[in-house]
Amino acid sequence: METAVGTTATAGQQTPRGRTGPGRARTAPWHWAVALAGCGAVVGAALAASPATGTPVSAHPAPTALAATAGPDPAQVQLPLDCGPFPVKTALGVSARLGDGRPATVVAAHCATETGTPPDAVLLLDFGPDGRPRVAATLLAERENLTVSRIAVRSDGAVTGHAQGYSGEDVPRFRPDISLDLTWTPKGGGWERSQTAAPVSAV
Repeated sequence: METAVGTTATAGQQTPRGRTGPGRARTAPWHWAVALAGCGAVVGAALAASPATGTPVSAHPAPTALAATAGPDPAQVQLPLDCGPFPVKTALGVSARLGDGRPATVVAAHCATETGTPPDAVLLLDFGPDGRPRVAATLLAERENLTVSRIAVRSDGAVTGHAQGYSGEDVPRFRPDISLDLTWTPKGGGWERSQTAAPVSAV
């Protein structure tokens, strides 16, 4: 049974600095067949054996929820989205102290265009050596053309989310035909992604 550490819906905007190029409502269709073929088994949390009893124990402390103000603030980070003249909007965010003990914030963000359904990027933020918030990892790139409706950090350290998208430009924007449950599991200093198809709901 999955236990979520916590989720927080946030709203905020960030004015782009130094971005060039035209804004866009949605990128070209991504190769969905490749995306679905990439579905794999979720890797569980790392375990180690206790020397005294041989009982499996967690190799890292369990993640714990943090108040949004205790995690890295997305408003203080230049999020790597190419939005042209449009600001970047943080749509969803959750802060937690991950298995390595460091505070982090996972955010879903997109270009705040006035029309269309802009795709989201999912980014992991932490604090750099100088103590300032930074982007530590890109879990989902905006070029994948997905809109994220839920993100959470599980008690085993994995990040989960739900996203929907479109298989082509001719698919009505109010009727997405791609729906995915996503899981990112820490592995080897990075993140391994797995995904499964989910029921499609209207937006």
